[in-house]
Amino acid sequence: MRVAVLGAGLVGVASAWYLREDGHEVTVIDRQPGVALETSFANGGQISTSHAEPWANPRAPAKVLRWLGHEDSPLLWRLRADAAQWAWGLRFLCECTPGRTRANIVAILRLALYSRALLKDLRPALDLEYDQQLQGILHFYTDAAEFEHAIPQAELMRQYGCQRLVKTAAECLAIEPALKASTVPIVGGTYTAEDESGDAHKFASELAQDAATRGVVFRYGEKIAELLADGGGVTGVRLEGGSVLTADAYVVALGSYTPLLLRPLGIRLPVYPAKGYSATIPLAADCVAPTVSLTDDGHKIVFSRLGNRLRVAGTAEFTGYDTSINDVRCQALVRRTRALFPDIDLPADIEFWAGLRPATPSNVPVIGQTRLPNLWLNTGHGTLGWTMACGTGRLLADIVGGRPPEIDPSAYRHG
Repeated sequence: MRVAVLGAGLVGVASAWYLREDGHEVTVIDRQPGVALETSFANGGQISTSHAEPWANPRAPAKVLRWLGHEDSPLLWRLRADAAQWAWGLRFLCECTPGRTRANIVAILRLALYSRALLKDLRPALDLEYDQQLQGILHFYTDAAEFEHAIPQAELMRQYGCQRLVKTAAECLAIEPALKASTVPIVGGTYTAEDESGDAHKFASELAQDAATRGVVFRYGEKIAELLADGGGVTGVRLEGGSVLTADAYVVALGSYTPLLLRPLGIRLPVYPAKGYSATIPLAADCVAPTVSLTDDGHKIVFSRLGNRLRVAGTAEFTGYDTSINDVRCQALVRRTRALFPDIDLPADIEFWAGLRPATPSNVPVIGQTRLPNLWLNTGHGTLGWTMACGTGRLLADIVGGRPPEIDPSAYRHG
């Protein structure tokens, strides 16, 4: 088939790769001048199956209320006259029950483990280099209550195949010695040795180059105006300027912007933008920065070593489609970095970034066919787009091709 993939972010590129591997003629369209220049550009860098607990959990509502109005809080909900935000928030509350949280953890974990396995196969097959670190991910805690909560969560994840092991404070410091200088005591942690980290933008760029050599066409700088459809399905993609691209099948992988494109077709999608921030810190050659990827669970911040850079990323700000950078939230990342790693000489030329993560209320992505038979979705990955990219690309290609997927797709279906 001729397949048009809308969006050249990490998820769109992975979708295009696996669709082309199945023999389809694939064209990728994106408004940016290159690959992965929005949500995928400067994210936290983690391939984190161990980050399977969704934002929506029984403890979340109290935390959100406590953080309201605090500019530097891990999760900031800016109340707006926005029906989509309120509808998303109500659905979020419905996902906070223990039963829904457990079901969502299982669905997230299944897809994340599948994706990690595919990445491990793809990397050597294509000789990909993207500042990858294969030393696992350490979740550490500086609050005893947060650590106690993590212990049963880790046990649940082990039941479903994620070897997230509980570690004492001393064991955490042995895994990542850079934490020994922390001015904030570490009380314990969990460690997942098979998790990874790496530069998502570099990965997407290399995968896109390989895809192009195999015949995938990338059309950059093309803004999508609307999807054209009749009763039988989508008939084309109208681009700004008036030209129309036609295909046999259409895959929408536009992240947070997916629901805006689908709304005129009467397709409602529970995806809302959650703005995340990152700081990319240049490192001196003799710097004692961490090499193991870290998650500071209490502050919702991750640290990933990307060659001679340290990527510090996290927090979530629900403020619509505003992509402006809030300096208060950026400085919160810097302060926490300084507290945990006081021996790092933080330079003046830290690069700050903000991007919109496409979040569903459950944190479970939406993958598969819509009510229009030739329109497909691959979106809603929240903070786990890098973790799930290969898995969702393969799953989407299997569904489009009419083959039984290797994992059950029912948890990810639209509607």
